Amino acid sequence: MKVYLDDERTAPPGWQQVRWPEEAIQFLKTGVVEEISLDHDLGDDARGTGYDVLLWIEEAVVTCDFDPPVIQVHTANPPARNRMIAAVRTIQRLTECCCGAD
Repeated sequence: MKVYLDDERTAPPGWQQVRWPEEAIQFLKTGVVEEISLDHDLGDDARGTGYDVLLWIEEAVVTCDFDPPVIQVHTANPPARNRMIAAVRTIQRLTECCCGAD
């Protein structure tokens, strides 16, 4: 399954559209997400951003009970993009460190 988090753009064909971080996280918890693409600004920061999904993934990886999907960032917000890309790199390093040693 491919999950596309965005409040305005329509998901590409073959992707599951979600509008809020909690929806994306619920799919991630199922373990069937192979790829996820994240927007940052979702129209209501009180409900979260795409960065919040990355924080959830990072925490799940640290506990070594979660194998993250391929992560893409498609936000148009340059500062948020930089922060999100840094989070993706951290997740990749943690995955290699924690779970690659099995």
